Amino acid sequence: MYALSRPFLFAFNAERAHGLGLAGLEAAHRCGLGSLLATPPKPLPTKAFGLTFPNPVGLAAGLDKNGAHIDSLLALGFGFVEVGTVTPLPQGGNPKPRLFRLPEHEAIINRMGFNNLGVDTLVRNVERSQRKGGLLGINIGKNKDTPNERAEYDYLLCLRKVYPLADYITVNISSPNTAGLRELQEEQALRKLVSTLRDEQEKLAGIHARRVPLLVKVAPDLSESDIDAAARVLGDLHVDGVIATNTTIARDGVESSPLAQETGGLSGAPVMAQSTTVLRMLRTRLPDNIPLIGVGGIMQGADAATKQTAGAVLVQTYTGLIYRGPALIGECVEALRRRKEAPSRGNLPPDHV
Repeated sequence: MYALSRPFLFAFNAERAHGLGLAGLEAAHRCGLGSLLATPPKPLPTKAFGLTFPNPVGLAAGLDKNGAHIDSLLALGFGFVEVGTVTPLPQGGNPKPRLFRLPEHEAIINRMGFNNLGVDTLVRNVERSQRKGGLLGINIGKNKDTPNERAEYDYLLCLRKVYPLADYITVNISSPNTAGLRELQEEQALRKLVSTLRDEQEKLAGIHARRVPLLVKVAPDLSESDIDAAARVLGDLHVDGVIATNTTIARDGVESSPLAQETGGLSGAPVMAQSTTVLRMLRTRLPDNIPLIGVGGIMQGADAATKQTAGAVLVQTYTGLIYRGPALIGECVEALRRRKEAPSRGNLPPDHV
């Protein structure tokens, strides 16, 4: 069905198509027609962060910023869905247009700017969801107008509010679309922020009698020395996991597009190599007990397998879903199943418990 609906959706501007696609998905789910969109893959249980995922293929943050479509997205067959990025207060994001398709490159450029309805709305939406079939990650950020020296208070507020509802929580310090946000990846700022959040995580674990894993999402544009520093900090502070990577500000591979000069983060096929390189470098620098989620450029099952070869335990897609539709989920699960069942597992990282 997606092959039939894609030309219709692509006839609209990208942000309008985004809204129509989610509305159509929700309507199909509510009417019991979800099976027309996708056949959920057979289970492939995968352990990470002390959790067991029904399969290792997830949806990256950004598609469902307000957690309004959790059930319909999980019904597509994802092993986990990550919603957000959510901020303490509602914000409209950057001026439109701010989302651009580059079909000839299987890519998207976005400068959305953490547009969302605020953490209280997301919490209400999550509370209403049934969450059958997969796990839920919640991605948290800071409001645009919050200076970096006060960023920790935004992250703390969001952490406290979503903690009782999340299976894991991601700290987003790597979006290129909020001015100055990526400065929080610098070693001193990163250590201060993550240390504060780790302390709060342990307090919340005692209060709620359950420990919710805390992950950090990094950019693909880090230099090797930046990666060294980030790995040192995240290893020292014993974060539960790292997501590699967010979108890139580079334009490698799309220089010929008339949209290449649009500001924002590039995602899709052109970021595959760059994000996988960062993933591989992090795997060699982080302790083995810190699992990685590989995201960036997964457009086919073989790409998911490449991410695992580079050191990922779990993978996520977003842009690939836009271009390929829900069939990509099952294709990735089966590629990872074949890799797991192969006589020689090569350098497949061990499951992390």
